[in-house]
Amino acid sequence: MDTLRTADLELVLTTIPHRRIGLVGDLFLDRYLDIDPARDEPSVETGLTAYQVTGVRNYPGALGTVLNNLVALGVGTVHPVTFVGADGHGDDLLRALRRLPGVVTDDVIATPARMTPTYTKPMYGERELNRLDVKNRTPTPEALQDELLQRLAARWDSFDAVIVLDQVSEPECGVVTARVRDRVAELATGTPGKFVLADSRELIGLFRDVCVKPNEREGGAVGDCGRTVFLTLGERGIQLHSPGEAKRLIPGYPAAGPVDICGAGDSCSAGIAAAKACGLTDAQAATVGNLVASVTVRQIGVTGTCTPTQLRARWAEVTTTAVHS
Repeated sequence: MDTLRTADLELVLTTIPHRRIGLVGDLFLDRYLDIDPARDEPSVETGLTAYQVTGVRNYPGALGTVLNNLVALGVGTVHPVTFVGADGHGDDLLRALRRLPGVVTDDVIATPARMTPTYTKPMYGERELNRLDVKNRTPTPEALQDELLQRLAARWDSFDAVIVLDQVSEPECGVVTARVRDRVAELATGTPGKFVLADSRELIGLFRDVCVKPNEREGGAVGDCGRTVFLTLGERGIQLHSPGEAKRLIPGYPAAGPVDICGAGDSCSAGIAAAKACGLTDAQAATVGNLVASVTVRQIGVTGTCTPTQLRARWAEVTTTAVHS
């Protein structure tokens, strides 16, 4: 049966603490600088206004947003295989990861060959100023790719599901290079029962032999990936296309009131992978992904996450509405 029932949702929430989900991709640091406008002062050297930072907040971003959502859902072990720079931003990112329950950082490689990708967001009171981006714009060294691929292969069999996130727009400059895509395809082909989901900002059409999760803008780039396509359509839901089957829409759950879609796709990925790791069908997993995203978009001004309590409450809300409509 492909329709999600309350028993199916409870199966996920009670089983997921015993599951291990692997992550491969670009781990960013989201750094917020809290600026107090009342403390502005002129720079003696330049005459320009010197903003006064009163607080610094660090969060895992990009792949870290998926990671945050898996942790919030209650996944027992979340195991990223990635790299960061051997720099201050990398130290801050690793500290942020190690504060999260169930996150294993043994395979987060700190390397002097890369900078830690960082989005620095100056918050001038309630207003966000221009973002400052740190990214690697040179090809990822072959030796670093070798180490990453060795670690991924060594851990692969221990994962109940895998999420791959290609965040870096510049080809071959991030974690998910052509070699990594090829190796993930090989490993997925060798373990056909393992759920592998790939997401990419620019190159979703290059993934093969894994499930992919494009959005509506990216959907035209997806050819025959060999597995199920979870095409996200915002509040309309997910268009599901499995090999040999007709496309079908898994309806979403529109959220009332103001919404913030920042991170909604990542939270959806976490919901889908969590459901698949617990044995649900693709359609049921898409429903869980829609449900999780409908919780996180209600969280204004932050990259939202969804706890089991919030997920149960939202499910009760949408099922009650369906009964009375």
